[in-house]
Amino acid sequence: MTMEAVSYTAQWTAAARAVETERGDERLVHDEYARSLAEPHGFELLDKYGGAGLKEFVAIRTKYLDDSITTILDTTDIKQVVLVAAGMDTRSFRLKWPDGVVVYEVDHAALHDEKQQRLDRLGAVPAVERRPTRADLASDWLPALQQAGFDPAAPALWVPEAVFFFLTEDQAAQLLETLAQASAPGSWLATDILSKRLLRSPSTWLFLAALRKDGIPWLFGTDHPAWFLAQHGWELRELHEPGEPGAGEGRWPYQTHPRSVRGVSRNWLIRAEVLPPG
Repeated sequence: MTMEAVSYTAQWTAAARAVETERGDERLVHDEYARSLAEPHGFELLDKYGGAGLKEFVAIRTKYLDDSITTILDTTDIKQVVLVAAGMDTRSFRLKWPDGVVVYEVDHAALHDEKQQRLDRLGAVPAVERRPTRADLASDWLPALQQAGFDPAAPALWVPEAVFFFLTEDQAAQLLETLAQASAPGSWLATDILSKRLLRSPSTWLFLAALRKDGIPWLFGTDHPAWFLAQHGWELRELHEPGEPGAGEGRWPYQTHPRSVRGVSRNWLIRAEVLPPG
């Protein structure tokens, strides 16, 4: 599991948030730091890969996960949130957080150092107790998380955003199992996964070929997210697709199809709860 590719795309994700922020009153997301965090290559990458609904998807996904964090924290006793492969994410700065919450931002050291330098230059002040956690996600990273103060005996909310499609199926399964094994009862997951059909669709061939050529291929998808999650420690609680109510309705540039329609490319937006042991 190599995370360098995920960090590479962190700049284009920030660029997409900047573009969305600059939509003004129509925006789904307001991230005043995104433009500075996207430099120097984020906007170039966004121009290169930004077709096929990518910019809209990033905006919708960001809003969905923002809302998931808020809803889950408001309706549970969870006080620790882990942003897995946090990249240039700024939720610690731009969301409203309940008292007592700690946010762990897990990513490799070089990215953390660069991100912190940029945030310091912007005078950014976190709105929550924020603990950048330097860890190699390609190895055993949970000890570093625990050293930062994470309590595996307490429930947690895990947010691996834009991670799973860079992994093989075995790596995706391993990550879900790792999170489940580190989760106390009552822990939640908020994430996004592609459909396998999307990775095989002729309409995405050129886009996916460009990603492969640049060394950041999209590898994993599942057409059966509830089954895949259940096989690896999680029970699906909510499943949305872009364009549906609660997931960017009116902003997705493509038609949404009922789940009964087969052969459709889909992007899954997910909330799940950890399965009980045994």
